[in-house]
Amino acid sequence: MKPRKIIRVRDVMDDRFLELDGLLTVKEALEAVQAGGSMPIIIKKRHEDDEYGIVVRADITKKVLARDRAPERVNIYEIMSKPVISVRPDMDVRYCARLLERFGISVAPVVENGEIMGIVGFKALALRGLLKLHS
Repeated sequence: MKPRKIIRVRDVMDDRFLELDGLLTVKEALEAVQAGGSMPIIIKKRHEDDEYGIVVRADITKKVLARDRAPERVNIYEIMSKPVISVRPDMDVRYCARLLERFGISVAPVVENGEIMGIVGFKALALRGLLKLHS
């Protein structure tokens, strides 16, 4: 029997991500994304005992646009999810996909030694992980 091929999260994650202070407004965050950043946005810890937060496109759409709130008057900490569900870089992509599905999330930060190394989501898992598993 052929040994099971393991693809790790580190092999498919995106190491480009935007990390911002939660006090920025949604308008400022969107300007940072337009200037070359990416979504989702990781919200920095405020102190050592704090946790990371995350803002995805749906948060901005549902909590700002749909509610007709002014993006220059809403801070990103008001719409973020916190704490985030994170994954380890050495996790098998199959388990990562199951974790995202089980908790109904589309993306998670990849954390090693308390620091974010990247982002992984369904898109990377499908496009990179699945192809690597079956190549």
